[in-house]
Amino acid sequence: MYKRDDDLLPEEMWVTNVQVATVWTNPQSAREMDRDGTENPTNMEKWVTELTDKEKVALCDENRIQSQLLYGEPVLVTEIRDGFAHVIIPSQPSKKDGRGYPGWVPAKQLAQVNKVEWVKPLTAAVQTKHAWLETSEGEKEMMLSYLTMLPVEAVGDNRVEVQTPSGKKYLPKDAVHVFSTEEGVDPGDGEAVVKAAEGHLGLSYFWGGMSAFGYDCSGLSYAAHKANGYRIPRDAGDQAKAGKPIPLDAIRPGDLLFFAYEKGKGRIHHVGISTGDGKMIHAPQTGKGVEIISLKGTKYEDELCVARRYWE
Repeated sequence: MYKRDDDLLPEEMWVTNVQVATVWTNPQSAREMDRDGTENPTNMEKWVTELTDKEKVALCDENRIQSQLLYGEPVLVTEIRDGFAHVIIPSQPSKKDGRGYPGWVPAKQLAQVNKVEWVKPLTAAVQTKHAWLETSEGEKEMMLSYLTMLPVEAVGDNRVEVQTPSGKKYLPKDAVHVFSTEEGVDPGDGEAVVKAAEGHLGLSYFWGGMSAFGYDCSGLSYAAHKANGYRIPRDAGDQAKAGKPIPLDAIRPGDLLFFAYEKGKGRIHHVGISTGDGKMIHAPQTGKGVEIISLKGTKYEDELCVARRYWE
């Protein structure tokens, strides 16, 4: 079951204080054109739509972005330098660090909270593509992404009161799923994993993306599993080495399919989610959106090398 790993976090812990915080390779990775993604507040919608495809491709080719964090997501801060904080993300497993995914985030996009006051018996997870965080008066304050998770203060008739880095706010009740923080999200089956991914059909690919403003291939597979109670590695290469190995003739909906260069014999470069009948849903590349395709007759048919199952 998916639940936060709070044991690693100190009493005075750090959490993300913008709708989405991008995790950069180093403090010099962000460009002037990326200001909508590096300020506080961010404007993710404007940033990801106004970058040209060439500028988006450079985020990958020039090794600028590593991952992303959602609002309220806890991190370990190991260093602050040049206005950036080096963070470890416990919720995103990685071979790069046993504690979680490492990278650099603008320090202004983080806030310190007291763990005792932050961790509540109930947690609210955004279930819609986006949901507006509201003030007590109903003023829309911040557009949050799918799977943003915040501590619950109270559940009302129409709204859920949540704790945020800037105090108590509200989310529409019909936009969130409230679950036990201790027990985590109830696990779903393979069909539920597929359904979670299908909610993002058409969403534009974004390198390093981990939000409903844009996913990359492994970000989509990570999110579809997180929505169903499973914590899996963040990167495709790590995802391909964990989970349950599945023979390529026994693939079922919800299984992850991995693709490698040199007709399946080289380095793994892509992951998709099987929807059954030789098809998959995936976030393909910059300039394209999340789609369902048949593998037959495509490069993916020759490059398929490994399948893994994380769902029960």
